Amino acid sequence: MASTIEFKRPDGQSVPGYFAEPAQARGAPAVVVIQEWWGLNDQIRGVADRLAQAGYAALVPDLYRGKSTVEAEEAHHLMDGLDFGDAASQDIRGAVQHLKAQGHAKVGVTGFCMGGALTLLALTQAPEADAGVVWYGYPPLEYVDAAKIKAPLMGHWATQDAVFDIATVDALEARLNDARVGFEFHRYLAQHGFANETAVGPGRIAVTQYDAAWAQLAWDRTLRFFGRHLG
Repeated sequence: MASTIEFKRPDGQSVPGYFAEPAQARGAPAVVVIQEWWGLNDQIRGVADRLAQAGYAALVPDLYRGKSTVEAEEAHHLMDGLDFGDAASQDIRGAVQHLKAQGHAKVGVTGFCMGGALTLLALTQAPEADAGVVWYGYPPLEYVDAAKIKAPLMGHWATQDAVFDIATVDALEARLNDARVGFEFHRYLAQHGFANETAVGPGRIAVTQYDAAWAQLAWDRTLRFFGRHLG
């Protein structure tokens, strides 16, 4: 079952979101899902639905407050207007806190592209999070205070990514190792957006390309990871 809900940020402001419940909702583990730069669209709702089918309560905070697009130029404009620090420390942390208050003892965070960058930031800002999975996205590394990441972390990266350079992933890995963060990174011979089934066709940036085989492998790894750390 899915619905639109509102939850509170730590500062008391309300945030809308898309909530997908599993068949056995009572006490189920939960995951906060962070959108790509396109906004809270049908594709990211589908990610939440997929997690619900796997037994997780899934909440997608509407970071753009009702706006979404299929055009790269507008998506860039929407992303540039987003305060990443506020989104990580308030919207995403508020979503984690909301799920815990609703009886979900373990809560993970996952995000794609822009949402991957925000997942990393949220793990430094939301100590309540119990695990994180990043999909092909990172913020400028100087904003990643790795010493604050206490939750186990998984990352999925595309070696042919023209948006998030794989060399910077190596630098991020070194940064996490120095801080003794528990993490595992996986690299795929793929392009940016390889797990987004809509990352082809008109209106999409040319450097994205869905790859069904790599997407399935990454999802299998993700669900096993969340199974270990969230239950």
